[in-house]
Formats: sequence, structure tokens, C-alpha cells
Amino acid sequence: MSAFAVSNLAVTTSTSGSMANARRRVLSLYRDWQKAAPEIVSLYQLDIPASAIRAKVREEFEKNRHIDDVNVTDILIFKGRAEFQETMNLWKQYTHIMRYFAKEEAPPKPEGFLDKFYEGRG
Repeated sequence: MSAFAVSNLAVTTSTSGSMANARRRVLSLYRDWQKAAPEIVSLYQLDIPASAIRAKVREEFEKNRHIDDVNVTDILIFKGRAEFQETMNLWKQYTHIMRYFAKEEAPPKPEGFLDKFYEGRG
């Protein structure tokens, strides 16, 4: 059984009430993601290290660091919990996980006319 079996159960949606409580809930979600990184690599048989998963999780959380509205934060917490549950319960496919890394893995876009032509975008 997974170390995160209890965490995989659905979490009741609740409101934070204050930014301090929302921050506590965000940090709890962040810790759950960080702790689960090695298991995610194992579950989905990824050929990337757990450190890359952790870095991507941090990047996703950093995108919303500037948000200071409790209601918006609560929605993001709900979405993050749902994403965590779907990931840990194997409700996602390998391609869903790798889509987060597509930007880093994608070859550079052609810039010149001939490069675009050869690529089929001319």
C-alpha cells in the first residue's frame, strides 16, 4: 500500500476564512506534493528524477505566489488537491504527467524562413 493512501482520499472542500489559514493549507498541499515526488516517479515509471518533479511543483506553486484573495486561494487549493488525488490514484496517464515537462523537452522553434519551410510551417 502506498505511503499516501490516506492522502489520496477526497478532501472536503472548505473555506480558509483568513489568509493565514489559507497559507497553512497551501503549505500543507505543497508538502504533500514534495513528499510524493519519488512515488510519482515510481508509479508512472518516469525517466526523470524526483528532483525534476519537485522543481516543477515549485514552479507551479510560484506562479500563484502573488495572489492575496482568500477566495481565489481556496479555489486554487481545491484544484491542487484534486490534481494531487488524480495523480496519486493513477487516474492520469503517462502523457498527462509528461505534458508538464513538454516546454523543457520540446525542440526549439524554427526561426528563419528555410527552417520553417523544412519544418513544414512555411
